[in-house]
Amino acid sequence: MKKVFPAIIVLVALSLAGIILFQISWLQNLLQVQEQKVMFKIDKAVMAVNEDFSKQTSGPNIHIRGGGSRPGMRLVPEILKRNMTATISQRYTDAEVEEKLRKALDKEDLHNLRFEFAITSDSDDFIVEMQSKNFIPENLDTTHNKRRFFPILPESGSEAEGLIAFENFVIIIPDYKAQIWQSLTWMIVLSAIFTLILITAFYLTVKTMFNQKKLSEIKSDFINNMTHEFKTPLATISLAVDALRNQKVQSDLQKMQYFSGIIKEENQRMNKHVETILQAALMDRQELKMNLKHLHVHDLIRDVMDNFQLVLQEKNAQAELLLNANNDVVNVDEVHFSNLISNLIDNAIKYSKDNLAIKVITHSTSKFLLVRIEDNGIGMNKETVKRIFEKFYRAHTGNLHNVKGFGLGMSYVKTVIDAHKGRIKVDSVLGKGSTFTVEIPLAKEKD
Repeated sequence: MKKVFPAIIVLVALSLAGIILFQISWLQNLLQVQEQKVMFKIDKAVMAVNEDFSKQTSGPNIHIRGGGSRPGMRLVPEILKRNMTATISQRYTDAEVEEKLRKALDKEDLHNLRFEFAITSDSDDFIVEMQSKNFIPENLDTTHNKRRFFPILPESGSEAEGLIAFENFVIIIPDYKAQIWQSLTWMIVLSAIFTLILITAFYLTVKTMFNQKKLSEIKSDFINNMTHEFKTPLATISLAVDALRNQKVQSDLQKMQYFSGIIKEENQRMNKHVETILQAALMDRQELKMNLKHLHVHDLIRDVMDNFQLVLQEKNAQAELLLNANNDVVNVDEVHFSNLISNLIDNAIKYSKDNLAIKVITHSTSKFLLVRIEDNGIGMNKETVKRIFEKFYRAHTGNLHNVKGFGLGMSYVKTVIDAHKGRIKVDSVLGKGSTFTVEIPLAKEKD
């Protein structure tokens, strides 16, 4: 399993990388195809406008460069020598030319294409007769812009057919590559979403595998702990039963009571473990039954602390109650809330050093009751604080080897807090101690 897990991650990562590379290659090819497609549409649109200009050029008003003739050669028919002064710039305004070109581009579904244009003469000095507003600055940028020339030729079949072009139609597409990319926006977005879905699926798959591996390890630890926790009392009960069978013990009432007491204590210990496991099962099924009623938390805290008096005396520990809340009435389940406080006190005792000191402090606000339990125990690192409420999780105890349990106590605490619509906060410094702050809504008068 240790070798299979990394192999699966590598294979999935390679597959994901291959798909991403394929996506990039596909987008590059799509860009080239789109460039050709857009350029074809631009040429088609401009040629349509050019055709309209050509019809005008074939009329009686034509501007022809070099209208004279050589001796013995008749260059143009006599009909073309009349009124040959009107150019495109004289027939149309720049706004009219731009409108014609815009309509032609819209017809080719190039609604958002930005362009600049100019009408130039066909003379050697390339005179600009008409231009759009930003033609000159855009014409200077040959790196990012695309420029196309279209000669304005007379209409086929006219008397001017075969003559050289009198004018040129120049069109510039600013930021040509950027506009092509913009035209592919939805394809790029879909591709990015698809890639993101794949990456998310890969992440969730790997995360789930790690969680399953971690859960498997935690459950293995839980089974080992459970085996140990049940094996010890069973062994003790077995020894006590063997002792009770001894005739000398049977004749001594004090010894009989002693060994009977051991059996009872170990039996209670096993029952407590069984109850803990059953509570965990109920939490899994979200079947934690709550019998809510108005209770004074100060009374519950005192009762819980009374149950720990013998343990505290054995450890030579000090417990200080600072019950300062003006209002301690809350709407809680007596059993579960008492268990909550008991688990927090029990943890403070378990993970303690010498000279243990525990403080239980209460404080009330306008809406909440705060119960703070402080200790000067071994404390926790940041990783433990982050994971302390996870089911089956047990903190590393360093040199403390007598800490027992299944890792269910703090998970139970969090479940009870959530069931009461409260909150719990943990502050801890490794080697100095921990503080648990429980926040529970105060009981409302109408409840």
